[in-house]
Amino acid sequence: MTLIHFKRAFIRLALLLAALVALPTEWAEAQSAASGPMQISWEVRNRFRLFREERDFQQHADSLRNRTVLAAEQALEVQSDGRGWARNTVNRLCVDLAGKLSEPCTRDTVKESYLTPTEHPVAVRLTGEVPVGAVCAWTFDDGDGPRQSNFDCAEPVNFRAVYGKRTVATVDVTSGAEAPQRITTDIMVRDVLIAGLGDSIASGEGNPDRPVALSDDGFCFRSYLGSASDQFYRPSRAGFKGGRSCDSYEQMQAWQRQGALWMSSACHRSLYSYQTRTALTLAVQYPHIAVTYLPLACSGATIADGLFGKQQARECLTTKTATTCVGSVNAQLSELREAITAAKRRQPARKLDLVLLSIGANDINFSGLVADVIVDSDTERALFKRGGILGSVDDSRAALVRDLPAGFGKLREALKPLLSGDLSRVIFTAYANPTFAGGAPCPGGPAGFDVHPSFNADPRRLANVANFVESEFLPQLKAIALCQGGVLCRNPDADRMTYVDAHQQTFANHGFCARSSSDPEFDRACFSAKGQSFDPDIVAATSQPMLCGRGASEFRAYLPRARWIRDANDSYFAAMTYPQGMSAAVQPADIHDATWGVLSAVYGGAIHPTAEGHAAMADAAVPAAASVLRLGAEAEVTSEPLGQPVPLR
Repeated sequence: MTLIHFKRAFIRLALLLAALVALPTEWAEAQSAASGPMQISWEVRNRFRLFREERDFQQHADSLRNRTVLAAEQALEVQSDGRGWARNTVNRLCVDLAGKLSEPCTRDTVKESYLTPTEHPVAVRLTGEVPVGAVCAWTFDDGDGPRQSNFDCAEPVNFRAVYGKRTVATVDVTSGAEAPQRITTDIMVRDVLIAGLGDSIASGEGNPDRPVALSDDGFCFRSYLGSASDQFYRPSRAGFKGGRSCDSYEQMQAWQRQGALWMSSACHRSLYSYQTRTALTLAVQYPHIAVTYLPLACSGATIADGLFGKQQARECLTTKTATTCVGSVNAQLSELREAITAAKRRQPARKLDLVLLSIGANDINFSGLVADVIVDSDTERALFKRGGILGSVDDSRAALVRDLPAGFGKLREALKPLLSGDLSRVIFTAYANPTFAGGAPCPGGPAGFDVHPSFNADPRRLANVANFVESEFLPQLKAIALCQGGVLCRNPDADRMTYVDAHQQTFANHGFCARSSSDPEFDRACFSAKGQSFDPDIVAATSQPMLCGRGASEFRAYLPRARWIRDANDSYFAAMTYPQGMSAAVQPADIHDATWGVLSAVYGGAIHPTAEGHAAMADAAVPAAASVLRLGAEAEVTSEPLGQPVPLR
């Protein structure tokens, strides 16, 4: 063999290997196994339609192969060195960072209507015992005339299937002197429209798509008493060039440019939410469907203010050039109705297939219960109580009995016409008790909350809240969703939602106080079990606020941990949120303000599930969603020998 021939052979081999690597893994496995009769295999490409680029979908298709969502999330966390898989994906979505749907959306260089696709990209190939060197004559006929082409049978064929129409795929396989074999299958893509509704648990609060980058030096906050001795330093934001002492006054925009990034800043909506992961996993597991997903959940939502009415935005969207504050967020049900109406205008048969829902915690003021547990300083307690921030179990119990059933009744009536009267297509995923570890309530104390000097989880108040959530709130919420336990529904058989709570038992070992020897090294070294993580010396803390002597930049928001609930330290280190979206009346005077010292430690997701927690919730929700959607049926494949090759036109 000459050198030129050798080079050509080498190039052909390299191209073949590259083609095999580019194939979906299940196809490569089928090709290498080469077992069983020949058949036509097909799948919709980039079938989670929120993703603009196929590489983002393929990352999850690869990670979810033979894994649960939780195991896939843990693998991706390690793969990203704890920086998170969503940090770049968030800029490649069919929704912009203001939370507005891109209509149309350019996906893999093709401009498509997001709500009403007219076609879907499909990849087809011959699998099974395919003779080496066989030639495949492909025909695709959707009733508007056949499309034909010849390929080596080892090569996949790509085409765009017309939405709502059946395409008959036929391949005539010719190999040497053997009689040609004809194989036929039907290809019809089912596009599933799924909406995500609800509150902070539904939106993914606590898990910014791109976490805040921390610097190793300190940043000063004032305490409410206002004297020089009532200052404390915590890690600053990386990239912030302004003054870090409490006597400096810097413009907010310079500080906010270095903040965390969310799929929607106004709602703290995140790709890590269980709702997004549920819709994405359905797309991965069922290759013959496409999933059009509408993320509408918003942190802070109640049934009245959030689902039915407008609600306050969580945070402003700050870019390198501008800050956009929307002030309020449109009602989720209004947004959903508007989207469905627009879709039906273009495709009258288009319908909403599934709603993912979690709501109710804010309706009973759960955040007030959390504040009552963790705010321990007399000064802050007095101020917060006067401002209505602290809640009580008695008040939450009254709202649970008096207000929540009526709110759900109104919600049912609003959802029925959107779902053709079938509320079983509402997958209500329950909350998990965030206060349990080892099957018992967390013991309390400052551990995990010492990011602010006034925080300390009071053991008595914590036990009271933990028992209320476990024995009253969660059972009542289940009864409401299922029209049980004396809860009145107009038509119990038709009004029952599909209720998911299989994850609750697992969460009983992963509350905010759970710790493990396998936790990230930074956590074990720097987050003190005694609540002594930060240097109280304001002189030393200006350059090194961590008592462990390590830089806060080493923290990784997305690494596997025993706790699946963000504590206040996690919230600050992952998001460090300044709630610019709050009303002007409570806007602090400057970035060192005492109010923001408190809120920056909790407003980014304290006592909310981590990405692992959301993945565990998705593992519980996916089977229920697949069952309601009746997914899993495969198209019929027929095979027959041919007497003579069919000539191509």
